[in-house]
Amino acid sequence: MKTKAVRLYGKYDLRMEEFELPPLKEDEILAHIVSNSICMSCHKAAEQGAGHKRVPEDISKNPIIIGHEFSGYIVEVGRKWQKQFSSGDKFSIQPALNYKGGLYAPGYSYKYMGGNASYIIIPNEVMECQCLLKYDGEGYFPASLSEPMSCIVGAFNASYHTTPGSYVHHMGIKKGGNMALLASAGPMGLGALDYAIHSENKPMLLVVIDIDEKRLQWAESIFPPNEASQEGVKLVYVNSLKISDTGAHLLEYTDGEGFDDVFIFAPVESLIELGDAILKPHGCLNFFAGPGNPQFTARINFYNIHYNSTHIAGTSGGNTEDMRIALNLMEQNVVKPAVMITHIGGLNAVADTIINLPQIPGGKKLIYTNIKLDLTALEDFKNLQNRNPLFKEIYRITKKNRGLWSLEAEEYLLANAEKI
Repeated sequence: MKTKAVRLYGKYDLRMEEFELPPLKEDEILAHIVSNSICMSCHKAAEQGAGHKRVPEDISKNPIIIGHEFSGYIVEVGRKWQKQFSSGDKFSIQPALNYKGGLYAPGYSYKYMGGNASYIIIPNEVMECQCLLKYDGEGYFPASLSEPMSCIVGAFNASYHTTPGSYVHHMGIKKGGNMALLASAGPMGLGALDYAIHSENKPMLLVVIDIDEKRLQWAESIFPPNEASQEGVKLVYVNSLKISDTGAHLLEYTDGEGFDDVFIFAPVESLIELGDAILKPHGCLNFFAGPGNPQFTARINFYNIHYNSTHIAGTSGGNTEDMRIALNLMEQNVVKPAVMITHIGGLNAVADTIINLPQIPGGKKLIYTNIKLDLTALEDFKNLQNRNPLFKEIYRITKKNRGLWSLEAEEYLLANAEKI
């Protein structure tokens, strides 16, 4: 069977090609990819090429299919796995295989498995590691976002609180506590906001802080405080640029007690110091943002660590159980993964998008791998609607959904877009 895919040959050398897949082995699975979300990690892989720790050294001769946040359905199952999987099953994949302690991962290391493709072959180790995860929800794009959503779930699970007078640690955010999300009006911050409102250990007070008024207003339109209050959460939005003393202002919401959980969504020294300053005793500062600079540092109050038992947590990605939780939330329509999506494109847009990703504003770039469509911001469909009936209808659909991508938009796009 032939597949169309974007493959990495070297630094910034990405090529969209059509090639033949090898015959399916009895311990493999043939799958059709429908959607893939582009991650900054893809840019790092393209930037470093064979120098990336997960990318094989011989990609100039044996290129890999790039992309690791994908969803689709199973076409054919090898004999070994026929009792567990069936043709037609929808799925997502946990890319952190950790197979036999190795670093190989989908989207980085495999010739025939990656998200930016029409058809792929899923090798035996993915199933052996229980990383091929069924998805029983509607559509495909939510499952493509289960990996980034699992990073949020993992971060919440990694936070912890100590018990005064004992060495007992309670994992997870504090139920009924005070939570602050700093620099959180971006895509991952909105995902965390969504999860915080709907998680089992939801806070009583949730304060969202950012410096971009437009993004804060958009966040408030998607997650209005009155809707959060129905979930038992007092939700407050704060533009820190409008406040002279942000720390003092934030502490007022807690009557001076401070916050049990503070999450940092941008690698900014002053944000970390602010988060540290507003922690209450036994509070947890979770550094979610991934800094590009390995020498990145910030000042922390060690007096509070010693006498008030404040502490720091951090994660880089989620595990398989975190991803199962994310998929389950999406299957039940509990969370809105669409809040992360700001752009839509086809397979033809992948190479340029990955290479230029740091310069493209917005959140997640969602790729539909079987269509031809230049990368387009959702907010631009309004201006493009007179050029193409496809754009006009997509704008109509997203407009009635608070400007968000949706299952209806996905179904319309897949049915009417130009095939690649």
